[in-house]
Amino acid sequence: MTARRATPIELAEWLDTPPGQYVRTWEQRQVDAMVGNAFGYHAIQIGLPHWDLLQANRMPHKAWAHSPDAPYGTRAGRLVCAPEQLPFAAQSVDLLVMPHTLEWCQDPHQVLREVERVLVPEGRVVLTGFNPCSLWGVRESLPGLALQLPIPVPSQVSLRRLKDWFKLLSFEVDRGRFGCYVPLCTTQAWLQRWQFLEHAGDRWWPAAGAVYAVSAVKRVAGMHLVGPAWRQASRRRARRANVAPVTQEINRKLDV
Repeated sequence: MTARRATPIELAEWLDTPPGQYVRTWEQRQVDAMVGNAFGYHAIQIGLPHWDLLQANRMPHKAWAHSPDAPYGTRAGRLVCAPEQLPFAAQSVDLLVMPHTLEWCQDPHQVLREVERVLVPEGRVVLTGFNPCSLWGVRESLPGLALQLPIPVPSQVSLRRLKDWFKLLSFEVDRGRFGCYVPLCTTQAWLQRWQFLEHAGDRWWPAAGAVYAVSAVKRVAGMHLVGPAWRQASRRRARRANVAPVTQEINRKLDV
């Protein structure tokens, strides 16, 4: 039986709760570090457009794409589309950021195929998601307990599964991290009391974090980076300048 998928509105509402804000703060910090040095011309965020995860990036053209049932936000550059059918030309986007997008879309693998299509060679995609193998995921799987996460555990995409998809689509994971090791508390006070577990979890059981952030680069086999033509022309001029005096000297001696 197909697992129920949360809607973007449910996810956005949960991100305003104390545990949601805790997750949001951690993910913002990780994504900022991953996109800060990504260069190019076009950066797109797919999902949750009211949450700006492109703020640390310096590309001149940015847009926020979302499904029709998502919270719109108020900023300019918003696009309404399905993640499975991105309205961008092939190899036209330099950076894609996808906060929990694979968890609420209907066909996660098709979304990644679209990501591969629209990214330029060496383009980057940054994703965040819940970790079904974490303490939060184990708690949500126990029968009899009230569910507290907006994404059902069967709809969560594990990092191992995500790496397999990346490998099939010729993506190379270059950065990734787990976070949020505190228990799934519903109040800010208890989240702060358990915050000492962040350092311990990151050191002793890093794969048990409740959420993850991962960055991958699109690799194209046989591609060679070509430098600007002016560099080659400059080298040719330098060689001619070095050869000319020698040639003139030889000609002068022959004349003699």
